[in-house]
Amino acid sequence: MALVLQRQPADQRMFEKESIMKGRLASIGIAFVVAVFAAACSSSPTSSTTVASIAITGSAPTVGSTSQLTATATMSNGTTQDVTSSATWVSGDATIATVSGAGVVTGVSAGSTTVTATYQSVTAADSIAVTLP
Repeated sequence: MALVLQRQPADQRMFEKESIMKGRLASIGIAFVVAVFAAACSSSPTSSTTVASIAITGSAPTVGSTSQLTATATMSNGTTQDVTSSATWVSGDATIATVSGAGVVTGVSAGSTTVTATYQSVTAADSIAVTLP
C-alpha cells in the first residue's frame, strides 16, 4: 500500500494565512479600542474630583422683577465649574422671593430671605434683600 500525500494549492494556503492575519489584526484593533476607551474614562475630570464648595453670585431683584443668580462649584482639584442649571435652588421665604430651577429669582415683596443652591450634596446660601422699585 502506497502513501499518497496531497499538497494544498498555493491559493488555498495563502487564503488561510490571510484569514489568520486578519483575525489577529482584528483582535489587536479591538484591544486597542478598549484600552483607549478605558484610559479616556479613567482620566475624566469629574471622575476623580469632588465638589469642595459652591458660591452663589448675582444681585437681588426688586419687587416685580427678576434677577439671574449663578452657582459656581469649586472642585477638589481647584478647578471651577458653572453648575447653575444643575443645582437645586430653594428660597427660604417664597412670600419675599421665588427662585426657579435655573437660578432666576423673582421679587415678590419687600424683605430679606435666603436663597440656597445645592449641587452634589454641597450647599451654599446667599441672603438677598428685595426692595421696592
